[in-house]
Order: sequence, then structure tokens, then C-alpha cells
Amino acid sequence: MKILVVEDEKPTATFLNKGLTEEGYTVEVVDSGPSADEAVFVNRYDLIVLDVMLPGSNGFDLCRRWRERGLKCPVLFLTGRDAIQDRVQGLDAGGDDYLVKPFAFEELLARLRALARRRQREPALPELIAGPLRLDPNKRQADCDGERLDLTPKEYSILEALIRRRGQIVSRTLLWEAVWESHSEPNSNVVDVNVGYLRRKLGARADLIKTVRGAGYLLEETD
Repeated sequence: MKILVVEDEKPTATFLNKGLTEEGYTVEVVDSGPSADEAVFVNRYDLIVLDVMLPGSNGFDLCRRWRERGLKCPVLFLTGRDAIQDRVQGLDAGGDDYLVKPFAFEELLARLRALARRRQREPALPELIAGPLRLDPNKRQADCDGERLDLTPKEYSILEALIRRRGQIVSRTLLWEAVWESHSEPNSNVVDVNVGYLRRKLGARADLIKTVRGAGYLLEETD
């Protein structure tokens, strides 16, 4: 079982890494919000242990954003914030459990086991298929004509947004908001550049993504 620990306090991160590894878990540790964002959508984890107060980030906001983007992995908040409103905020943000520091390691293990059991009962997300394209939202992996595509997180998110709306024009603004998680003025050049990268990786199938001048992009319906 693979666990992502998002913790910027080095002693706590070291303690969790050592203790969880000794319990047989595979552990990856990151210490910031941007690093966690990248890790979550590049790798597949069974559980996430998430601190709330991170450099330049807030764990509640991270979790909320991940849920909006379809992440199903259980998230346990591990934080020194023990007010009732903090617990409520964490659970409302999409957290599955909340443990306050200082904590007993045995209790953490018990909570992780409970979350793992709960996840085993949840159905997996269905694959997304459009002609030669096959996407696995659970692993955030994409195949084309049976071959695995080596996509960046942004390229995968663009492809998923297009395949979920196949046969429809998807505006640059929608892609900007969905993939870059920003409601500011869209940077059309950034969207276009990343769509270009995605097309190159599709190779002979690049023409599946059509540019609709002045409107956005269209993933054609295919049999």
C-alpha cells in the first residue's frame, strides 16, 4: 500500500516515513503544496496524510481542489489545528478523517487501516473510451491504440476534459479553469502550447483534437 505524506515539519515527516515504512507501507514524503499537487496527479496512492499549514499552501484548499478534479484517494488531515471549526472545515473540504497533533502512532495506524477498508468497498471509476483513446481516471493513465501515452499531469487533464466532452467544443477558458484551476483571465497561449504538446504525443492520432477557430477545441466522436 502506497502512502503520500505531505508534511513540512522535518521531524514529523521523518518520524512518519520511518514508522510507516516499518509497518510495511511504501511511503513518499513531500513538504509543500506544489510538490503535493504534482505528486498526486503523477503517481497513484492508496492513502494521503496531509498537513494543513504548508509553505505557500493550505491543506484544506489542496484537498478541495483534488476532489474537484476527481481524486478519490482517502485523505487524512494530520495537523495541530484542533478547533471544532477546523475539523468541520477539513471534512467539508473533502477529508475523510482528521487527527490532531500530538498523536499516538497506534491511533494513526488504526485510522489508516479503517480508511483502507473503506476504500476497498468503493467502486472504481469507469474507464473513458473514445475510439483509439482509453483513459483510466483512477490511475490517471492514457492509452492510444493500445500504447501507453507518456503524458504530463496537465496534458492528461486536458485530454480527460476533452474526452469527457467529446463531440462538444471546449473553450480555452473552460480548459484553463479545469486544468490550471484558475478563474483569472485565461492564458490562451499556455493552453494552446500544452494542447500542442498533447497532439505531438498522440502522433498519427493528433487530428482527433480539432481546433475550432475562435471557440476552442473539439475531440471528435469516433467509433
